[in-house]
Amino acid sequence: MPPVTSRARAAATRLDLRHVSLLAVLGVLTLVGALTKPAQFLSTDNLQLILTQASVIGVVTVGVTFVIIGGGIDLSVGAIVALASVWATTVATQEYGLGGILFCSLAVGLGCGLVNGALIAYGPMVPFIATLAMLASARGLALQISEGRTQVVTVDAVLDLGLPGAYVLGVPPLVLIFGVVSVLGWLVLNRTTFGRRTVAVGGNAEASRLAGIAVKRQRLMLYLLSGLCCGIAAFMLVVLTGSGQNTNGNLYELDAIAAAIIGGTLLSGGRGTITGSVLGVLVFTTITNLFALNNLQSDVQQIAKGAIIVAAVLVQKGRSTS
Repeated sequence: MPPVTSRARAAATRLDLRHVSLLAVLGVLTLVGALTKPAQFLSTDNLQLILTQASVIGVVTVGVTFVIIGGGIDLSVGAIVALASVWATTVATQEYGLGGILFCSLAVGLGCGLVNGALIAYGPMVPFIATLAMLASARGLALQISEGRTQVVTVDAVLDLGLPGAYVLGVPPLVLIFGVVSVLGWLVLNRTTFGRRTVAVGGNAEASRLAGIAVKRQRLMLYLLSGLCCGIAAFMLVVLTGSGQNTNGNLYELDAIAAAIIGGTLLSGGRGTITGSVLGVLVFTTITNLFALNNLQSDVQQIAKGAIIVAAVLVQKGRSTS
């Protein structure tokens, strides 16, 4: 028992150090912004913009973090967001107002998550293949529904949520949603049996099965959770852009996985934190904002992100073998 306890404490210490490191990176990025474009970067509008842009991909990342900790992967999240946003903004759906758009977004996300989970848990199919198939199918269906056109939202109650008048103490509603999802995700992962089972299944699925955990059902629930987060993100994106497009959520799967990785989530499963993933999202969003303010090319931005991902994986590998 003592060796297990010491290993758990060592893992917790490593994660705490990673969180401190990410906070330090955010501090450095903030300093760079303050030195290069102080008036623009430190303005209230820009800080609200950073948080708002981080909110949509942040909600997706919470769901992806659970999936990866549980030993899976989800490449379809961006396509699910696109499909949910398009389906929720058709003329027929908009006739039901805000409630109809929200319900449709969540239902589509859950439906896609159910298909992914069923194929992976009961198929059984390899998560990479199953979610890759969903990526292609959801993108194609989104294109078919929208016919390649932007679907403009005409429901005032939805559009009003993106206006300054809807801010709560200066905080945009989308940021509040991101905060609530993050807190709930942290509580579920750290304070419930569902979270403990997720970590156990990701660490050793066979041992978890022998211990009495319903591994297949747990995996199904994880992909349902990821789909639900995609549905929430799709609604947020509809509010943010005032439209639904088949191109929505482009490369979200890569951004979400990358944010989870640099936040300390182990790609092989069994370890990760919501706090680290949220900090990872904020790091990437701040980098994007800094590049935009300084008129730097997007290709350099992608190279910088790639370098950060490689460095994070190498750090993970070094610590796991030490």
